Amino acid sequence: MTERAALMPQSNLISVAADHGAALAAIGEVLTRLKLDHAFVGGVAAASWLGETLEAGSIDVLAVLSSEQKNQVAMMASNRGFRVDKSELEATEELDLIPLYFTAAMGEIRVHVLVASNALYGQMVKRALTASVAGRGLKVIRPEDFALLLTVAGDVASIGKRERLINERRDFDLQAFNDQLVSVGLASMKVTR
Repeated sequence: MTERAALMPQSNLISVAADHGAALAAIGEVLTRLKLDHAFVGGVAAASWLGETLEAGSIDVLAVLSSEQKNQVAMMASNRGFRVDKSELEATEELDLIPLYFTAAMGEIRVHVLVASNALYGQMVKRALTASVAGRGLKVIRPEDFALLLTVAGDVASIGKRERLINERRDFDLQAFNDQLVSVGLASMKVTR
């Protein structure tokens, strides 16, 4: 087994509150029925790679789709327990985002479908790994890709999570992470242990 293969993260169990679990299943079903490759980011990635419980906040999913498919996602989501605010959808038309609200027992959960509009995001989806939520598999971006997104976010909380990923996960591939930083023009942000 190569050193890189030995470092590859294994499937994780994600701890999630019931309402967020229902929202994950629902958006996963919508994207799968439309045959759109996708991977979860944000709070789902934090739950997967940092062992946090997903019980608050939005659900963010990166999906490979064309601009024409954005309306298909919104239409199918509206038939699967989501509320779609048409004015919000129109306001984000030029953004690579589909804003949705999942109606849950405890209230609405914001769901952002982010369009993988460039090669970097497309590769993140392609490299995603499987995690398990209540016996169902879903794809989550790799910890190194999550760390890159946290680095770009740059706020104190995001950098703190990035440091936890790097320092607490034995399977974190620091070389792959640093190579990505270089490839996106952020060589000055490379990390050493």
